[in-house]
Parts: sequence; structure tokens; C-alpha cells
Amino acid sequence: MDISGKIVKILPLQSGQGKTGNSWKKQEYVIEYGDQYPKQVCFNLWGDKVDQYALTEGEVVTVHFDVESREFNGKYYTDIKAWKVEKGDAATAAAYAPSGPKSEFGMPAPDFLSGDDKDDLPF
Repeated sequence: MDISGKIVKILPLQSGQGKTGNSWKKQEYVIEYGDQYPKQVCFNLWGDKVDQYALTEGEVVTVHFDVESREFNGKYYTDIKAWKVEKGDAATAAAYAPSGPKSEFGMPAPDFLSGDDKDDLPF
């Protein structure tokens, strides 16, 4: 699966040592996507991928990820683990940015405000 949007928040780096003595690190990011009603999703990068992608707030990216849930004491916890991140180009940024005429409130204008004088009335 994949999602394109803008990085709006970078959460603190988490690191530690596993039972076998191997060190690990995890970085979580919040990406915002959508036009009129934007949504936010938190995803994470593990291990070497944290340094490989080095994301910053405000970047437009496409995140390829797997969704995985695990059970602990009768509750399920879901992770969105990214396995590839592509930094945005002009095409990705244009696809993410809202397009079309804007109303006075900065939201996309309804079709009837586009200046098109076409009369669609049936009478």
C-alpha cells in the first residue's frame, strides 16, 4: 500500500536493546493527505531506514508501507511500517496540493462559482 502527502510532525526517536542484545531504533512520522478534509496517519521507519530516508517536516513524500497488527493481553495494536519512502517531485506535490478555484474561505469553490455560465436547468 502507499500514501502521498506532507510530513507534518516528526515524533521523538525511540531506541533500545532487544533481549538478544541487538540494538534497535524506530522513528515515527505523521503524514497529512487529502484535499478538502485532510487526514493524518502516523507511520514508522525501523533500523537503518531511519538514516536512509532522513525525512524533515514539510516534505512531500510517497510512503510505501505494510499494515500489521499484533495481540497483547487481549488487545490489538496496529503498526504502519514503511519499507520505502520516495521524496516528492513536482508531480507528487501538484497531486497533493488542492487545485481549482477557491472560495473566499480558502476551500475549493463549488462548481457553480467557477465562472462557467453554462445553463444546466432542464426548463
